Amino acid sequence: MNISIQQADYHNPEDAQAIVNLLDAYARDLMGGGEPLSQFVKDNLIVELAKRSFAVSLIAFADTKPVGLLNAFEGFSTFKAKPLINIHDIIVLSEYRGRQIGKKLLLAIEAIAREKNCCKITLEVLEGNQAAQKVYRKAGFAGYALDPEMGHALFWQKNL
Repeated sequence: MNISIQQADYHNPEDAQAIVNLLDAYARDLMGGGEPLSQFVKDNLIVELAKRSFAVSLIAFADTKPVGLLNAFEGFSTFKAKPLINIHDIIVLSEYRGRQIGKKLLLAIEAIAREKNCCKITLEVLEGNQAAQKVYRKAGFAGYALDPEMGHALFWQKNL
C-alpha cells in the first residue's frame, strides 16, 4: 500500500467529495462528537472553504483511496508578527490508523508552514484522545504556558 499526501483542490469534485466524506467520518467518530455532519454542512463546506485563501486541506491516499484529512487555516501571531498555521481537523479512517498517516499529514502541513515562514503550528486535542496526543507529541507538539505560575493555556469556545 502506497501512502501519499496531496493538497486538495476545492474545485476538483473528487477532492471535494473526499473532504466531505472524511470529515463526516470524523464527525461520526466519538472524538469528533459522534454525530454525522448536517446536510447544510455537506452542501456548503467546500464552497465556503474555496472562498478562504487562508484555508488548506490535505488528503492522505492509500493507493487511490482517500483515508486521511487535515484541514488548516493560516492565522497570525501578534507576539511574533508572523503567520501561523492552525490545524482545525485531522482524521485518519479507523481501519488505516497505526500506519503513520497522521504523521505524514503533520509533516506535510509543517512543510507548508515553513514555506510561508510561519512561527508555529497550533492544534487542539481532547484530553481523552491519548492516541492522537501520542502522535502529536512525537511530531513535536506540546501544551504551552507563557508563565509557569499561570498554568497551561486552555482552549475555550462560545457557540454563536
